[in-house]
Amino acid sequence: MLSQFELTTPGLLSWYTKNDQYSRQKLSADLEKLKSFYMNQGYLEFAVESTQVSISPDKQDVYITANIVEGERFQVSSVKMAGDFSIPEDELKKLVTIKPGDVFSREKLNDTTKAISDRLGKEGYAFANVNAAPEIDKEKRKVAFTIFVDPGKRVYVRRVNVTGNTKTRDEVIRREMRQMEGGWYDADKVTASKQRIDRLGYFGDVAIETPAVPGTADQLDVNVNVTEKPTGNLMLGVGTSSTDKIILSGSIAQNNFMGSGNNVAIQVNSAKTYRTYVFSYTNPYFTQDGVSQGFDLYQRTVNTTSTAIAAYSSSSYGGGLRFGFPIGEKESIGLGLGVDSTTITTYDTSPDYYRNYVKEFGATNLSIPLTVSWASDGKDSYFFPTRGTFQKASVEVALPGGDLTYYRATYQLQHFIPLNSKFTLMLNGEVGYAEGYGDSGLPFFKNFYAGGIGSVRGFKASSLGPVQTDSSGNQYRLGGSRRVIGNAELLWGIPGMEKSFRMGWFFDAGQVYGNDAAQSSSGLRYSTGLSASWISPIGPLKFSFGRPLNKQADDKSESFQFQMGTTF
Repeated sequence: MLSQFELTTPGLLSWYTKNDQYSRQKLSADLEKLKSFYMNQGYLEFAVESTQVSISPDKQDVYITANIVEGERFQVSSVKMAGDFSIPEDELKKLVTIKPGDVFSREKLNDTTKAISDRLGKEGYAFANVNAAPEIDKEKRKVAFTIFVDPGKRVYVRRVNVTGNTKTRDEVIRREMRQMEGGWYDADKVTASKQRIDRLGYFGDVAIETPAVPGTADQLDVNVNVTEKPTGNLMLGVGTSSTDKIILSGSIAQNNFMGSGNNVAIQVNSAKTYRTYVFSYTNPYFTQDGVSQGFDLYQRTVNTTSTAIAAYSSSSYGGGLRFGFPIGEKESIGLGLGVDSTTITTYDTSPDYYRNYVKEFGATNLSIPLTVSWASDGKDSYFFPTRGTFQKASVEVALPGGDLTYYRATYQLQHFIPLNSKFTLMLNGEVGYAEGYGDSGLPFFKNFYAGGIGSVRGFKASSLGPVQTDSSGNQYRLGGSRRVIGNAELLWGIPGMEKSFRMGWFFDAGQVYGNDAAQSSSGLRYSTGLSASWISPIGPLKFSFGRPLNKQADDKSESFQFQMGTTF
């Protein structure tokens, strides 16, 4: 029973949680939780008769005594329905979760009345009344319920009002609405509208209310109130990363450019390992039907000499045009076509595999990549989701006509499961496969890599996978044509900071396979540890402290890893 109480005796974390500090509000909430606990176990007549709160003589401690009456445990004898059924009664009966013979549970009864009310709400009955009346037989310790259904009048939406958007244009919010003005009220469409607005990532909070229109019985308004948040990313001057140590860089990205909902990004990164100059633009509503259009222009330089990857450098420039086509509320198909020119430089320390590739196919190659993707996003939040599923499948094919002909296919499945009001379980799986076709084979710079934040934490970035050892005993990480990643993470928010800070305990697994020129990469690697994600005043931060569980002699570990940026 005491586990139902938030108030408790001092513990290890009480200095932070304050759960040992008495307040009348906390005690009232704890007693209500205790009542719910008993009533969900069948104790229909449970009651708290009295409570006493006393203070120790030194006024340092508080003693709480609660006097309760459990009563008898009741079973459900029957469940009937009565009232005006605007929806077939048989359909409503399927929503009843409390059955004859069950031990009484207030939670199940509330779930039943809510499910019926929600079902009526889908048909426009926004003000339906659904109540359960008990008939108690104390001698037999049985209880019968009659669920009375009063749908009321069918209601339509008079007006959709949007407030709180000081920067974002009304149309950006309204085009995400699935509940239309003048249409019958639909509770599911209102919920979908809220989720779509929240997934934009432009707002710290999205609230929707549906008040009745005064003087009418069949009209309501849908009031959408949003709280603007920084939607840009800015990085200027000196930054750091666990791979490059010191980075001189500058980037600016605005996901809600001038309140239009369009995305504009300019990136300049002087990191030794990955130098980039990128300009990209995306209009998520190129057409009124939600077809998106975007383009990218870039110049990238990669130098792996100071990383776990075998030594080489590349210089690429190119651009591409992309479109996105919605095929449902949560699904879309992407189509992109680009042109890329890449020049490869190898070194004396580069593996023979790299030097032989350049010798056979040349140092500079032109490719024409075609990308086709499918995505389904059912998460309930853009930044810190607690439920829902995200999937994405993508295929990139270098078309004939260029110097390179290859394909890369990837698939990701991510699922969030709410365990309770505080904890969420995240499951993530990713697979990748790449191969060359025609005469060029798979370019080594299109290989997959694993290790570090985003794959298997606790191992150095890009350090997993096939290894080649030269005559001097030096080992090189080559990447591979196949990649498998799996992650399980228990997530929880920090009290008072749930919308900006989240901790996690993770278990990661992954490996990169396949490269005839390399030694076997052996089996999966596993790691575990703690993570933290923080939308801080200086930008989004990710930290992890991980430990490999099956580190091999050739593996490279890195316990502390992080990423950082700046928002404005």
